[in-house]
Amino acid sequence: MKTSLILTLVGPDRPGLVSAISARASQCGANWMESRLTQLAGQFAGVVRLEVDDAAFDTLEAALRGLESEGLRVAIARGGEPAAADVRRVCLDLVGHDRPGIVREISTVLARHGVSIKALETACESASMSGEVLFRARAELSVPLAADLARIGADLEALANELMVDLALDETPVAGATA
Repeated sequence: MKTSLILTLVGPDRPGLVSAISARASQCGANWMESRLTQLAGQFAGVVRLEVDDAAFDTLEAALRGLESEGLRVAIARGGEPAAADVRRVCLDLVGHDRPGIVREISTVLARHGVSIKALETACESASMSGEVLFRARAELSVPLAADLARIGADLEALANELMVDLALDETPVAGATA
């Protein structure tokens, strides 16, 4: 039987980190399923999902913990069961002048409606004409089928007006779904 392992990794960025992680996984027979890896403020940061035979779990965990001696903080969790399919996928796109609290305020509205954030990418960049700092966010949301998407949209739009940001929601069809 297979077990999913979720790794969270943080440490000083340097060449060869991904190679070191993947080599240890490979030596234990683990399969690299998915990942999000980046450099933030000079630090390597990543989340990786590996799949390994149950019998090799402890060996893999010990091998990955060996990366800590190389300055990489490693957190390991066993994967759980996939989420129920009684949700619809919705994409949220946001852009506006940067200021503290945007993520907190948007996520508070989403939580109030029982919406889960499945993926979130954010960035700050210079506006092309003015050079002011713009905040961009793109999120994949899981919205319960029973939730009122129009009401969620209205609440987010009211907040977007208050924050002076542009916000768009786009319901994306789930692969294999029929109308």
